[in-house]
Amino acid sequence: MAAVEHDLSAADWAALQAAWGGCAYCGATGTPLQKDCVLAISRGGRYTLLNVVPACASCNASKCNDEVTGWLRRKRLDERAFLERLGAIHAELATAACPPGSPAAR
Repeated sequence: MAAVEHDLSAADWAALQAAWGGCAYCGATGTPLQKDCVLAISRGGRYTLLNVVPACASCNASKCNDEVTGWLRRKRLDERAFLERLGAIHAELATAACPPGSPAAR
């Protein structure tokens, strides 16, 4: 894992937790959340803003290094809702990081 580049800042993690409002997979609230890589590190993923979601301990342990969509189906969780929300949150965070009209947005 030390050889893999990770660039998730504390501010990124806080923004992800706020955007999801609970476990990204099951929606659990009121429980400590862990950083889970959508694409597991063992499959080439990294701790980055676009690859990490907050997960409750139960979902994080259950998913382990499984491929996310297959795992969601096996757990009978709403795969489509997760993927749509993931895309919306990525768009929201990208807009917040790079507001329209800023030099980086051009």
